[in-house]
Amino acid sequence: MVFSGIKRRASMALVLACSSTVLAACLTTQTTSGGAVGVERSQFVLVSSAEVDAAATKAYADVITKAQKEGKLNKDAKQVARVRAIANRLIPQTVAFRQDAPQWKWEVNVIESDQLNAWCMAGGKIAFYSALIEKLQLTDDEIAAIMGHEIAHALREHSRERISQQLATSVGLDLLSAGFGLSRGASDLAGMAANVAISLPYGRSHEVESDRIGVELAARAGYNPRAAISVWQKMGKAGGSSPPELLSTHPSPENRMRDLEDYSVRVQPLYEQAKKR
Repeated sequence: MVFSGIKRRASMALVLACSSTVLAACLTTQTTSGGAVGVERSQFVLVSSAEVDAAATKAYADVITKAQKEGKLNKDAKQVARVRAIANRLIPQTVAFRQDAPQWKWEVNVIESDQLNAWCMAGGKIAFYSALIEKLQLTDDEIAAIMGHEIAHALREHSRERISQQLATSVGLDLLSAGFGLSRGASDLAGMAANVAISLPYGRSHEVESDRIGVELAARAGYNPRAAISVWQKMGKAGGSSPPELLSTHPSPENRMRDLEDYSVRVQPLYEQAKKR
């Protein structure tokens, strides 16, 4: 009986190990085309785009409602119009990476806050914090650089990827025993979507991808892609010994500047072409 139990446990361990391999192989996707910058990486996902988009819509509505109640939403009409005008030039360029993205239900708002931060939730839900614009005295090109970077996180579905990684860790054997099924409450996913987009840092591979896609989006929209270099330099200086949240897990400044220099040159022809339109 003891020997039989050991065999059953060994067999179960083997099945679970094999299932994990199959699961990882089956649940990978490429969320975007590579664009001119050539972003190519398979991504591990456990939840659907529709689930994460719905969760992000709820989470974003909660953030906007709270800001509105506190009198911190879109206080400066001129500033809001400026940010939205830049977004309106960037959004059509997302088609270079995803055919469906220009038709997303985009929202763009400015929140009064001392934080040097901006983000874009899944499905195109954008928030800029006023201090980021005012304290760093951002030019339109620099706002476009930041916004392009944040939009890239949504295009590449980095939130979906991070949520999937968290779920894979927390669900573990229960997921496998359910035959790869996954059920998560809407409120749970909304909380995770907000946490990933606003609070939790993305991984370095996510940040590099977003840097590269961001400069291409800016260039295609007619904004100088080299502004990405100046804006990240500004944020690095503004952070002092503790960098702003936007820089918390980014590559080292030296590596990042080299990468941005390289990819800004690559997309320069797109910028020159856009300026002629």
